Amino acid sequence: MNFSQDSLTLLLLCSSLALDGEALKPLTGREWNGLVRALQTAELAPADLLSLPPPDWQNRLAPDETFAARLTQLLSRRAELLSELEHFARLGIFPLTRADPDYPEKYRRRLQDSAPPVLFYAGEKALLGQPGIAVVGSRHLDPAGQECAAWLGSACGLAGMVLYSGGARGADSIGMAAALQARGTAVGVLADSLARAVKAQQAALAGGDLCLVTPYHPEAGFSVGAAMGRNRLIYCLADYAIVVAAEAETGGTWAGAVEALRHGWVPVFVVEYAAMPEGNKRLLGKGALPFPHPFREAPNRLPAWLEEKAAALPSRVEQG
Repeated sequence: MNFSQDSLTLLLLCSSLALDGEALKPLTGREWNGLVRALQTAELAPADLLSLPPPDWQNRLAPDETFAARLTQLLSRRAELLSELEHFARLGIFPLTRADPDYPEKYRRRLQDSAPPVLFYAGEKALLGQPGIAVVGSRHLDPAGQECAAWLGSACGLAGMVLYSGGARGADSIGMAAALQARGTAVGVLADSLARAVKAQQAALAGGDLCLVTPYHPEAGFSVGAAMGRNRLIYCLADYAIVVAAEAETGGTWAGAVEALRHGWVPVFVVEYAAMPEGNKRLLGKGALPFPHPFREAPNRLPAWLEEKAAALPSRVEQG
């Protein structure tokens, strides 16, 4: 494995690899950001926490006693962490940190200090942040929603756009499968068990058509909080987002779309049809743009159509 000492420091401090039990917790994103500012003030790099004796960096950083002891404990598990990284590398899973030059630039720019300090990925990492469309939606779709999710996936493939999704059952998995079937590419931002997903997607991963990524431990179980936390990561990799179906005022699809609209990360479209869910109607009322189903133009016209419709949005919406 080839990564910098800064990256190794970040993995030791911010990942939950090689941590057992509840006694020792990795740094949160906020704690890491605070430490980075302290390091900069002390004219230190993250790697100095590994190369210098603890009394030296403690004297220069002057952390409180409890935090200093925690940092020392986290940094002391180097051998255990490297062993676990080797285990996941054999499964095709690798780390990507904010100290790495190929960390997704869109995360740096759009999320800034909220960008995850550590990601784990499998497959073609060059897909992360390539031009694409986030296709998201409920796990439970009516026939029209299923048809639209499949059409969007196929259209992304035919138009040469990466399909970004959460990889969950429903709109996410339907769209991803259709994109890959159309010989396109996809990125799944997962809330749980990257290791399990890798086993299920070996062909697409080996072919370079798919990247699976998560900000959580590669073997993490599902939790509602994790699912909510990764929603922004789907939107912030894409250029446009299309919500196939959303429940009103509840669920991850609703929360993610509302957050994306509030921050203006990307233009958010919502599928519009006669029997659309109530959540779709309310998102349109909050400023999302309508996406007609069925779409009357050729699939390869989708990117140009989205660009034309998004041109009317306020300039705070960032594209690219």
